[in-house]
Amino acid sequence: MTTTPRSPRLLLLSAVLLAVTGVALLGMPHGQEPPSAAPSPTASTTTDVSPAASRHPAGKTTGSTASSTTSAVSTPSVPESALPPHGEGLSGDRAIQRSLEAAWPADLPAADERELLTAGRALLRADATGIGRAKWPTVFPDSDQGVAPAFATARFRIQAAIARRAGSPDKAVVHLVWAGMDRGGTFTDLRITDWHFTRTTSKKGATTWTPQHRP
Repeated sequence: MTTTPRSPRLLLLSAVLLAVTGVALLGMPHGQEPPSAAPSPTASTTTDVSPAASRHPAGKTTGSTASSTTSAVSTPSVPESALPPHGEGLSGDRAIQRSLEAAWPADLPAADERELLTAGRALLRADATGIGRAKWPTVFPDSDQGVAPAFATARFRIQAAIARRAGSPDKAVVHLVWAGMDRGGTFTDLRITDWHFTRTTSKKGATTWTPQHRP
């Protein structure tokens, strides 16, 4: 007797439901009874399943950060189930850092990575809060004009950061996830900013990472 094989759509739906159930159980407080399992899909199920395996957290842009902040995490790809919920605080920041490092393995020498992270963090703080803009005159040419910062210093926090190569050994990107309160009083975390750098070499042979100028 020949058994009719299950359709690929049915198998995919089953796998997605099992994965979602597993994530929900892992995130459930100890001692809480799990909800009843969803019924298995049947051959008559018509729900479409997206082939994308992961989605990225959105990040809003306000004020001076509009040119540097993307609307969503583009690279690396971090599964949403691995990210903490909004407003999780410092404990959630550690989970974001681990997720970034797992999704985008290190590919720079340790010294270069430290230099890039230090510069990237300083640039983001200067861009968002206005603090330290004079150090980067080519990036912030209007730093002497008293431009009002877009975000409050007291509510600004870098949640996670990694530095990785960007297509060649002499190009790199610092990928930052951060939280802040804008001038309108809205606090949002999981904001995303990428700062791109180019490695330059002086006549004496010393190398340094220079942030790319924005148009």
